[in-house]
Amino acid sequence: MNDELPRLTVLGCATPYPSVDNPCSGYLVSSGGTRIWVDAGSGTLGPLQQHVRLDELDAIWISHLHADHSADLLTAYYAALYADIRLAAPIPLFGPPGIADRLAGFLTNTSTRAPIESAFAVTELHDGHQVAIGSLRLTCRAVAHDIPAFAVRIEAGGRSLVYSGDTAPCPSLTQLAEGCDVLLCEAESAQAPDEGDQVHHTPEDAGDTARAARAGRLIVTHVGRFLTPQEAVARASARFDGPVDYAVPGATFTVGQATASEMRSTS
Repeated sequence: MNDELPRLTVLGCATPYPSVDNPCSGYLVSSGGTRIWVDAGSGTLGPLQQHVRLDELDAIWISHLHADHSADLLTAYYAALYADIRLAAPIPLFGPPGIADRLAGFLTNTSTRAPIESAFAVTELHDGHQVAIGSLRLTCRAVAHDIPAFAVRIEAGGRSLVYSGDTAPCPSLTQLAEGCDVLLCEAESAQAPDEGDQVHHTPEDAGDTARAARAGRLIVTHVGRFLTPQEAVARASARFDGPVDYAVPGATFTVGQATASEMRSTS
């Protein structure tokens, strides 16, 4: 196995709150010795530690500030500063504008602002943001959610993984995912809303986005409470001819391997 190929480990993908056996949205993306915690939804800090300690992370990347994608930053802050973790330097944290003040607003209990920057070296994302983190290169695009939100393309070893974050179908996601090896796409909605703005994909939308982007493989994630994973996969498969899998909590996918049988459980 080529250690430089990106590897996606699913820490959890439940929405909008954790299930008994499924934390909220969180993933570990690794390549060689580089490890990035992608989204820190409720409950994901626990399974993250099956693979890496906080002080071994190269970065944390947050798609948007809904709690099911970011709430475990709060407990990670306490771990980083007030427990058995000893950081050599603050953990690089990439997230939407205002992320540091949002965390401080929750964690500050006195007139003194919580020292967020002692735990996290914060960089605010913007449309088109690019950064190299170890062997991984990240490119972000703003996407269509009800708060500022971003999708990310992660590349290493000549392979590419695109994660939608939370978003309605939108051109920026399709453009970002063009020709990617794996599209990890949310499929939260059982159906598109009759009124108001759409803010999530349906499974059919996920299939359509994967097809339009000419993705090599689709992994549906963040499946809503009114769908089963099996339904989401079947409905997405009706719109996309490539392999379609579900982001099973505890599973690891190696980006660039061709079939779902190459998934292995790490639980």
